[in-house]
Amino acid sequence: MRLLRVATCNLNQWAMDFDTNLRNVKESIARAKAAGAAVRVGPELELTGYGCEDHFLEQDTAAHAWECLKDILSGGYTDGILCSIGMPVIFKSVRYNCQVFCLNSKIVMIRPKISLANDGNYREFRWFSAWTFKDALVDFQLPLDISEVTSQDTVPFGYGFIQFLDVSLAAETCEELFTANAPRIDLALNGVEVFVNASGSHHQLRKLSLRIDSMRNATLACGGVYMYANQQGCDGGRLYYDGCCCIAVNGDVVAQGSQFSLKDVEVLDALVDLDAVSSYRASVSSFREQASHRTNVPFVKVPYKLCKPFQCGMVPTGPVEVMYHRPEEEIAFGPSCWLWDYLRRSRASGFLLPLSGGADSSSVAAIVGCMCQLVVKDIDNGDEQVKADAMRIGQYKDGEFPKDSRELAKRLFYTVYMGTENSSGGTRSRAKMLAEEIGSFHLDVPIDSIVSALLSLFERLTGKRPRYKVDGGSDTENLGLQNIQARIRMVLAFMMASLMPWVHNKSGFYLVLGSSNVDEGLRGYLTKYDCSSADINPIGSVSKQDLRAFLRWAAVHLHYSSLAEVEAAPPTAELEPIRADYNQLDEVDMGMTYEELSIYGRLRKIFRCGPVSMFQVGLYEFEL
Repeated sequence: MRLLRVATCNLNQWAMDFDTNLRNVKESIARAKAAGAAVRVGPELELTGYGCEDHFLEQDTAAHAWECLKDILSGGYTDGILCSIGMPVIFKSVRYNCQVFCLNSKIVMIRPKISLANDGNYREFRWFSAWTFKDALVDFQLPLDISEVTSQDTVPFGYGFIQFLDVSLAAETCEELFTANAPRIDLALNGVEVFVNASGSHHQLRKLSLRIDSMRNATLACGGVYMYANQQGCDGGRLYYDGCCCIAVNGDVVAQGSQFSLKDVEVLDALVDLDAVSSYRASVSSFREQASHRTNVPFVKVPYKLCKPFQCGMVPTGPVEVMYHRPEEEIAFGPSCWLWDYLRRSRASGFLLPLSGGADSSSVAAIVGCMCQLVVKDIDNGDEQVKADAMRIGQYKDGEFPKDSRELAKRLFYTVYMGTENSSGGTRSRAKMLAEEIGSFHLDVPIDSIVSALLSLFERLTGKRPRYKVDGGSDTENLGLQNIQARIRMVLAFMMASLMPWVHNKSGFYLVLGSSNVDEGLRGYLTKYDCSSADINPIGSVSKQDLRAFLRWAAVHLHYSSLAEVEAAPPTAELEPIRADYNQLDEVDMGMTYEELSIYGRLRKIFRCGPVSMFQVGLYEFEL
C-alpha cells in the first residue's frame, strides 16, 4: 500500500502585498509539514495575489515574486516537502502564469498555464500568454540570485509531469479544470496519479456545486487524487474568492475546507492510497484501452520518495459529505467576509449606511451585522489576527477587545435614516428597530430643510417651482423632485462619513455603503449618484428575490427579528407624497414585478438571451 499525505490550503492574499502573501505561504507550508504532508499546493499566483491586474505588466511584479521564492528556498521551507507555488514567470520576454514546483531547496519544474480564463470577470490574456508547446520540456534560465540558492543554472519549463520513485504528479491551473479537453485526461493516461490545482476562483451564488462536481467527475472518469487550492477573501478588487480547498480521490471528496472565513491561512490534509488509484483504473477496460494508445507527455524524473512506509494503524482518509451553503447563507457570509477584508486593509474606521427601512438597505445592514458576529466568533475561537484587526479598527484601549457583536457594531457602524415629508412612520420605525438589534450608532436626520433650500434656489433662478405629479405636476417635475431627495441623501452620507469620526474624537474615516440590487440596475430604476454611487455596494449583484429570501433567513438565524417585517412590506422608494388614494410602489413605477425582473436577469445573463429570445422564452415562461 502506497500511502501519501497531501495538503492543500485557502490563503487570504492581497494584490501586491508581498510581505503578507509571503508570510501566509510560509505559514501554510509550515502547517502542511507539521501535519506530515509530503505535497503542498497553494492558490494561483499566491506570491503576488491574483488581482494585480495591470501591475502584472510591470517587470517589478515578477521580480518581487522571485525575491519571495528565494526567501522560501533559502529558509529551508521546502525541505522534505514538494511545494507548488503560484507566481508570474517571464520566459523569453513572454509572461506566463506558473506553478513552480520546489523540493529540498531546489526547483524541480516550472509549469505554465496552458488554458487562460478570459470570460466573465477574468481577463488573463491581457497580462499572460498561454503555453502551447506540449511536445517537450524546455530549459529555463534561472535568475542569478536564485541560482546561488539552488545551485541550478536551468530548470525544466513547460507542460509535463514529475515522476518520483513512488508516485507521479502533475498540475492543472484553475480554468484547466473546466476545459473540454482538460490536461488531466492525457496525464492520467500517462500514469499520473496526483493532480494539483492552483486556483483563483471567485464566489458566485450557487456556483460551488459546479466546482465540486468538476473535481469529482475528473477523478471519477480517470481515477486519481485531485488537490484543489484557492484564494479566500477580498484581494483589493470587487471579487470575493471563496476558498473551499478540497481533496478528491476516485470520485469522492475526502477533505473540504471552508468556503467563507476570516482566517488568513487554512490548511487541509489527507492520507491517500495511491494503490487504490491504480486498482480503480485497472478495473475500467476503456481506461486501459485508451492508455495503451496514449499520446506521450514529457516528464521530469526525480530520484526521491514521497510516500510513507506502511505501518499498522495508518488508515487512508475516507469520503466526507460535501457542505453546501444555502443561497441565503452565501449572501450573508460572502459579502460580510469581503467587507471585513476591505475594512481592515483600507484602514477605514468603519461603515456608514443610509438606512431607509426598506429591503435593500436593511439587507446591507444585516450583512454588516453578520460581519460583526463573525468577527466576535473568531475572536472567541482564538484568532489573534482577527482580534488585532478588530482592536485597531474599533480603536479599543489596551487590554480591551470586542466581546459582543452589538458593542462592536456601535464602534464601527453608523446608520442614518434620512427622512422627508414623504417618509412613512413604518420605514422610520423599522430602520430604528433594526439598528437597535444590530447595535449600530443610529441617527434620524430630517432633510426637508435641505430639499426646500434647493427648491427655493431653483425658484429664484428660474421663477418656477416644480410640483409632484399627485399635486398636478408633470412627469419631468415629478422625477426631478424625487432625484433631489435621493442625491441629497448620498451627499449627506459622504459628509457624515468623513466628519462623524471627528465628532466622536476618533481617527480615520467611514466608508459609505450603497444598497442598490441587481434588478434595479438591469431596469435602470435608480437615481444617478444616490445609493447606487457609494464607496461599496455589497448587494449590487444580488436579485430582489434572493434578498427577500435572505431577509427571511436572517430574521431567524442572525436574530434580527425586525427583518421579517421589512420583508413583508411592499417595496417603495417613498420619494412622492403619500395620499389617501396614492402610495408610491416600486413595481407600479416600473410596470413590472421584481419576480419578472429576476427572470429577465437570468435569461439575459445566464442563458444569454437577447430581446427576441427573451420574448420567445417569456411566452411559455409566463404561459402567455
